[in-house]
Amino acid sequence: MLIPPHRTARTIAAALSAAGLVVLGIAPVASADETAPELAVQHIAPVDGVKPGSTFDPPVTLTNKGTATADKVWVMYSATRGLDYAQIPANCQAHQVTAYDEMTAKTNVVCEFDQAVEPGAAYAPEKPLTIKTLPRALNDVLRVSVWDYAPGLDDAATPPVAGTAPAVKLVESQAGGQAEEEAVDVPVTSVNTADFQVEGAALAGSPGDTVTLTTRFTNAGPAWVLTDEGDPLPKVLITPPAGTSVVKADGFCEPAGKAYECGTSQRWVDEGKGETYTFKLKIDKRVEGAKGSVTLNPDARPFDPDKSNDQADITLDVRSGGSSTGSTGTTGTTGANEPTPNGGRLAATGSSPATAVASTAAAAALAGGVTLLLVRRRTQGRG
Repeated sequence: MLIPPHRTARTIAAALSAAGLVVLGIAPVASADETAPELAVQHIAPVDGVKPGSTFDPPVTLTNKGTATADKVWVMYSATRGLDYAQIPANCQAHQVTAYDEMTAKTNVVCEFDQAVEPGAAYAPEKPLTIKTLPRALNDVLRVSVWDYAPGLDDAATPPVAGTAPAVKLVESQAGGQAEEEAVDVPVTSVNTADFQVEGAALAGSPGDTVTLTTRFTNAGPAWVLTDEGDPLPKVLITPPAGTSVVKADGFCEPAGKAYECGTSQRWVDEGKGETYTFKLKIDKRVEGAKGSVTLNPDARPFDPDKSNDQADITLDVRSGGSSTGSTGTTGTTGANEPTPNGGRLAATGSSPATAVASTAAAAALAGGVTLLLVRRRTQGRG
């Protein structure tokens, strides 16, 4: 939280003074000039079972628990990406904050109330700020905080834009006696689904080849999925086909017996997004019918009723013959089996289309030379 300029000098001086008294063995005594507003938001109950496209009005009540009057107050709403705002009053400004580090993307609204809030008093906006749920909503969080100075913008924030709905003011309210904090988090649970799925791969090559294995984990939506801090994150188990060895594993993956356990980069997965895992495998030998797998971990996911795409195969077509210079991707072929211009394929002998044309021309020239020699001999015999 940012410290306002008018508090900085006073805070530092008080801290130094208190430290000096402690060194002397004297307990510091609060002085009159240390009085300040202490704003708080009353507890807001979780919002459960809302449907995408619907709205709700969070009951916001703020109080002043300090000993001084707050000349102005600011109320800030911060919503994760499954939530938005129906109408924004003219005394409020909205801005976006993109995801970075371990912070999710958010939409913030800061409302300024040019009204005094007396100690011990409780106030509420005369009209609640209506929140709407988006088609991607599932498990979201709405944070409500109150300030006695204008909160600063995050470095990742977009320029603020003022609302266009009629301005609102604070009106006196009854304190509910509930827990009060400077900021409260309101869990918002929507009735929605998300489809976690994995994608396998088809590999091909010869013994000795190093091939690239690329598999994917995707959230096909429609909802994004935000995992609560401390809860287990999605994991993907990748088992390479028999007859191969891992030359290089993906950076998000760790060995787990004969398989690799792969994690995710964040505690949320946006709809249409996911992770791509890339391995380098060496084909050691041909194993008849060998295939690997990509499997989602078996943790309970009530939001994901479709389990048919939680597992996929990794197939391997091992061709006979020595090592070729090419390598395969998920669907590619090696340099020993190149396509010809007309769409057919030459035999896997290392021959290219240019080599074949040159060989044909040489054969034709040789045949022409033999014919010319026979004609000359016959002419000489007649003489």
